[in-house]
Amino acid sequence: MTWFSPTDSYCERTGPEYWSEPVNAVTNLGFLIAAAVIWPRLKGRDMAMGRALAAVLFLIGIGSWLFHTHANRLTGVADVLPILAFILLYVFAATRDYFGVRPWVAVLVTAGFVPYAALTVPIFAMIPGLGSSAGYAPVPLLILIYALLLRRRLPDTARGLAIGAGILIVSLTFRTLDQPLCDTLPVGTHFLWHLLNALMLAWMIEVWRRHRLA
Repeated sequence: MTWFSPTDSYCERTGPEYWSEPVNAVTNLGFLIAAAVIWPRLKGRDMAMGRALAAVLFLIGIGSWLFHTHANRLTGVADVLPILAFILLYVFAATRDYFGVRPWVAVLVTAGFVPYAALTVPIFAMIPGLGSSAGYAPVPLLILIYALLLRRRLPDTARGLAIGAGILIVSLTFRTLDQPLCDTLPVGTHFLWHLLNALMLAWMIEVWRRHRLA
């Protein structure tokens, strides 16, 4: 299989054609809209990290659009890399700003996400029916860990993080149900993963913004 070999990962796709996943493709506009909505709220020199996160949120929509139109291994990488970039940026920002540690400490914690994911993904993969969504399952768990650690010192931020984790869990549920419900719902449920993720990522940026303003 080459980088340009067609892939078929989602219920809606019926062939290698460009427009074989119209709903999955169009709902990537959710990421672009979310980025456009949150961007004007990130004004001021203290908001540079927030704007970086908003820019990556926009790129997530572009990468996912490419994957759901030109479905191959190369565009699959273009789909995943911006998501990973957002996770790493947010872990750095959350560690530095919510816990008040020095940047080099935040860098070390961010680097720890890789072994954390390598350890937890196989555990989630043992859950029947979770499938490829196991690759994302460590993220809501990590958000909840941060919320738990912050619940006394920064209760509002902790509550915001918990809400974000809850949205992501629902979103992952729809991602997981895409193939099992395919016979009943030919369009699949993956598009709800897009819409809820767009909401969740913008919300996570908003949680960070409110903390910075406070």
